[in-house]
Amino acid sequence: MDSSMENNVKTVRRSKEEKKVLRKQLKASHTLLKHEGISTAAQPTKSLVVANGGLGNGVSREGLSAALKEMGEVEGLVMPPHKPYAFVTYRSEESARNAHVHLNGQMIQCGDNSVTLYLSYVESVTHEEQTSVLLPEGLVLVEDFVSPEEEAVLLSAIDWSSTNDDITAQKALKHRRVKHYGFEFRYDNNNVDKDKPLPAGLPEECLPVLERCVSSEHISMMPDQLTVNQYESGQGIPPHVDTHSAFEDTILSLSLGAKTVMDFRHPDGRVVAVVLPGRSLLVMKGESRYLWTHGPDLGTQSSLTLSRRGTRTSFTFRKIRHEPCRCAFPSACDSRGAPSTPSPALPPSPPTLPCCRADAARLEEEYVHRVYDAIASHFSSTRHSPWPRVCHFLASLPPGSVLADVGCGNGKYLGVNPDVIAVGCDRSGALIQICAERGFHAFVSDALSVPLRTASCDACISIAVIHHFSTQERRLAAVRELVRLLKPGGRALIYVWAFEQEYNKQKSKYLKESNKEHQGNHSPTSEDSQEPHGKSSIHISSHLEDSCRPDDSMTDVSRVTDGKLSVHTNRTAFNTQDLLVPWHLKEGKKRDDEESGDSSKKGKSKEKNKKTSHNSCSASSLNPKTDPSPGSGSRLDTSDAAHIPDCKPSPSGNTTQTSSSTVKSELESSPAPVFHRYYHVFQQGELEQLCAQVNGVKVQSSYHDQGNWCVILQKDGL
Repeated sequence: MDSSMENNVKTVRRSKEEKKVLRKQLKASHTLLKHEGISTAAQPTKSLVVANGGLGNGVSREGLSAALKEMGEVEGLVMPPHKPYAFVTYRSEESARNAHVHLNGQMIQCGDNSVTLYLSYVESVTHEEQTSVLLPEGLVLVEDFVSPEEEAVLLSAIDWSSTNDDITAQKALKHRRVKHYGFEFRYDNNNVDKDKPLPAGLPEECLPVLERCVSSEHISMMPDQLTVNQYESGQGIPPHVDTHSAFEDTILSLSLGAKTVMDFRHPDGRVVAVVLPGRSLLVMKGESRYLWTHGPDLGTQSSLTLSRRGTRTSFTFRKIRHEPCRCAFPSACDSRGAPSTPSPALPPSPPTLPCCRADAARLEEEYVHRVYDAIASHFSSTRHSPWPRVCHFLASLPPGSVLADVGCGNGKYLGVNPDVIAVGCDRSGALIQICAERGFHAFVSDALSVPLRTASCDACISIAVIHHFSTQERRLAAVRELVRLLKPGGRALIYVWAFEQEYNKQKSKYLKESNKEHQGNHSPTSEDSQEPHGKSSIHISSHLEDSCRPDDSMTDVSRVTDGKLSVHTNRTAFNTQDLLVPWHLKEGKKRDDEESGDSSKKGKSKEKNKKTSHNSCSASSLNPKTDPSPGSGSRLDTSDAAHIPDCKPSPSGNTTQTSSSTVKSELESSPAPVFHRYYHVFQQGELEQLCAQVNGVKVQSSYHDQGNWCVILQKDGL
């Protein structure tokens, strides 16, 4: 902590609460400096940075402005898009002092949640230029396009009570509810049947709004197709481009209810995050409509407070196209031979192993980070039973220990031992949202740079995380970061997926599931037994030419043919260490004894689930004296025994489903999307060799647990 930061908050403190605010303020200042490069001032000034008071936390401009104006006359308020902080400049230094004294540690309401503000002085506001975001060409955002009264009328015009409305083609999809008016947009072919208009046209309540769009020249012709999507907190859809051949140039999107952030991505990798306030109109024309993909951003880059979002309803108005598209972007135009918006699971060409740090970051962004945000709800529904040997480790921690779960996912380990102080972090904002809904302390963070103090944790766990890093350098950095967090004498537990799925003549549960599915008792229903859609284009991937070769393999088995990553066939033995593993986004069908084939056992399992918390383990597995043998599956819950990437969702009777996963599933007519996640599966001894390269730590023990290699590290004492 630099001296200016400490001087900034040096005041006489008279209570424990005030001391707590001081510590929090120091921590917020340090976080802003480390992650945003924002330096605080030693002496009072007219400008302050307001940590936690940003758009990225769901704080509204109106709410923050009202609180700040109570302290004095505000000269300017800057709220950078998608950031967890804001800047305020007062007319006088005295007003800034009032805000600094009276607002530090105060809470401000953000929808259903509240955040605590921490203010520090800054010399000047240097981020003002960031408020004017350079939007993609042809993109226009009009705030407050409809009044609160018009918003209420539009929302009341949509009747969601019907579950199968042929008039409006209503559907309950996995990640949202949807209605179509005028024409139905079909998700099986990403197009519309132009010869089959729906019986009902656009709701008459929309006409005044559309007439205003025409008169304001936002669109040149009256739309004849409307899609209404309703998203609950944490829900969204993958990035996409609206099909060229289906609709004319201009597309209008009216956001009602909760605000959101829309990510626009150019094929060259550029990303522009656009904050969409409630009652705003987004106009997409030209390049922004035809070339840039768009989709809700389900997470946040904030390492500060994450706030809960409310329900958002979008009205997307489009004009049906009756002639081939003649846009200026043939590479993305299906009328010119390019495929219509593909499933995000099927990239145009298979990726290669990275040859440099930038390549690695891009690979992980596309094949790890984006995927987990897109599948978060389904993924969470399959991750409800903590693994016994992880529980054993957690139960061995003394009461009052500080635990960091780095890569916590949906937080299933954060509540296993109630006697420890547990905090989690994950790169997926959507999964952290689920943690927040469950009442856990968690924040968004990259595992390579966790915003916690050095030597602040008694224990760390990293369960099924490090195998997602695509180079040995980055995997080693992830281990070093865990060790950095540990206090002297602290311990870390690491699990990674094993190349050896058969160990000591025992097959892992991952392979055993495949045998069950093909015994003839029932048709194969597990996602893991399915071949990915479009397999002809996938399985040829290993033969494509590329000069990039990995340089961190232990043996030849880690080599990928010609540098291209192949797609693994689920529930089979691995034949390479670096690969893409499919995730079949499930359509919500219930499992009828799929896992055990025994309905009586399943019934007992259901009853047991009803009696236990979603993040609790059996008494025996929590007993530190009980140590299940390596590789033994007798104590592992059949629904989530080991690292099984496409593990099925729990039955509907399981009470562990989160609020974001209770929406009805997609109809059977819609194909289930397939996503691919990058993995580096570890060979025997590789994890120990990796940890041995980290100074100041020793491998206390290592073992194989149901298809995973595991180590317990201990940091050297003082």
